[in-house]
Amino acid sequence: MEPRISIICLGVGDLERSLRFYRDGLGLPTTRSAEDGIVFFQTSGVTLELFPYHELAADVGPGFDVPRTTFPGITIAHNVRTKAEVDDVLRQAEAAGARIEKPATETDWGGYSGYFSDPDGYLWEVAYGAFDFNADGSLAVT
Repeated sequence: MEPRISIICLGVGDLERSLRFYRDGLGLPTTRSAEDGIVFFQTSGVTLELFPYHELAADVGPGFDVPRTTFPGITIAHNVRTKAEVDDVLRQAEAAGARIEKPATETDWGGYSGYFSDPDGYLWEVAYGAFDFNADGSLAVT
């Protein structure tokens, strides 16, 4: 397997609501609409996909269409270049309808980060630290 993640797909309860949150609230680019039944956002390094939760569960197979728990066991990180950007992105997310789960604070790993949850409860960490970025804006991990 090549070392690449192509798409992260989030099963959402209301495709139109999630489209507005990510497109209008957070400013992620897409050419899709909710009427398409699936929405893709092109980001640096990986594509974010929104798909109706029950349809995604059915696609995986029998037995997967179960209610989500409060903590889905996954977080999505958005790394930024400055400490101030952490606060800016958290404010932007909150204005778009996100819930701030953990206000930005200094971390034990020498950075600064906070968490918000999207309309379906998916957790996003916004983090600043000793990270390098590739020319396309993706994280350079060494």
